[in-house]
This record gives sequence, structure tokens and C-alpha cells, in this order.
Amino acid sequence: MRHYTAAFLLALGLAAPVLAEDAKPFTDASVIDLTQLLTPPPADDSAQTKAELETVLKVQAERTDATAARAKADDEEDVWVFADVIANPAFTAEKLPKFAAFFDRVVATEGEVVDPAKKTWARQRPYLVSDKVEPLLEKKKSGAYPSGHSTVGTLMAIVLSNMLPEKRAAIMARAAEYRQNRVVAGMHYPSDIVAGEISGTVIAARIMGQDDFKAEYEAAKTELRGALGM
Repeated sequence: MRHYTAAFLLALGLAAPVLAEDAKPFTDASVIDLTQLLTPPPADDSAQTKAELETVLKVQAERTDATAARAKADDEEDVWVFADVIANPAFTAEKLPKFAAFFDRVVATEGEVVDPAKKTWARQRPYLVSDKVEPLLEKKKSGAYPSGHSTVGTLMAIVLSNMLPEKRAAIMARAAEYRQNRVVAGMHYPSDIVAGEISGTVIAARIMGQDDFKAEYEAAKTELRGALGM
């Protein structure tokens, strides 16, 4: 399965997607307080964390060059990570300006909701607990729980699959791989991923009922399906 990285897009002469810094989130932690919705993460010295650490190390031992490259590429947090399953040359920010701007807002929403919970719980990432963990990406000191990538991947997949129900199975499978790649990369524990999947689902359910979301969603969906010839 191919992944269209920024380098790949540039090689094709296409502009690499960049998240708009001024993208307005659809909601924030004052509306969706994950600390009141999720089970707190296990303590760093708990039996569960120790068991999860063994899982991270097992996944690390099984990494191949191909799976490692895939996990590194999936450090990107934007809707274009689904380009391989959409499999259409029109699926670019350049050709889909309304769609791109809409998903910038979707992505911005994740940080506004998740980051406060990460700070509250401050769960250490696997490589901070054990020096046996060799992360594939630059080390972060931000909290591990819930996984922001898993949250945004799930959130984007739900919204995108609603726009393209014909590709729902492929989109959701890609989101599952995207989440698991955070473990492959040594950045998260499995429970961080599960919490992220729940968080993304909760955020999607909340914002899909908002008037501002509905208006921009319909415009983005129309543009997308038209460009893809669907």
C-alpha cells in the first residue's frame, strides 16, 4: 500500500500540504473534557504499563525496514495520509481548497481537546520509562495519553468515510494502521492508542451536530466527490 509523503508529492510537482496555522477548531476542552470521559492511564510503575512496555518492545523487535518507513511517514497529521486508499490524483490540497481548509479545522480540533488531557495526566512515553525502547521519531516529552495521532486519525477517518461511504472500509482500515504505527514507532503504549480511538470518536460525534461543521462539511463533501468523479 503506497503512502503519499510530502517528498512524493513534491516529486510529482504538487504542493506539499501544510496545516493552516490560523485554522479555527470546531470545539475545545471546555466542551469535551476527556479527563471526565476516559479512564485515567495506568501508572508508570503499574503491572499494566510493564505489560504494555513488553508489547512495545515486541513490536520493536519485529519491525522491518518497510514497516519502520511506514511508521515514520505516518508522523504526519493531516487528511492526506489517506491518499493511498483514496487512490485518485485529484486528492490534493491544490485541487481541493475547500476540503483542505475544512480538514485543517478538523485537525486543529484534536489538539484543542487532547492537549489539556495530556497535560493533566502526564503519562510518560515508553522511551522515557525504558531505555530499551528505540523510537523511530524525535523524542517528545509531552504526555502519552491519549495519543493525539490516534485521536486525529480516527476523527479524520470518521468524517472522511462519511463523505466517501464507498471507501469506508478502506479508510477505517487505514486509520487502524495509522494508530498502530504509533506503537511501531515506539511513541505510545497500546492503551494510549485505544484512548485515542475513543477520543476521536467522541469528538466526531460532538462536532458533527454543530451548524458550522455541517455547513463546511457539505461544501467540502461536494467539492471532494466532484473532483473524484463520484
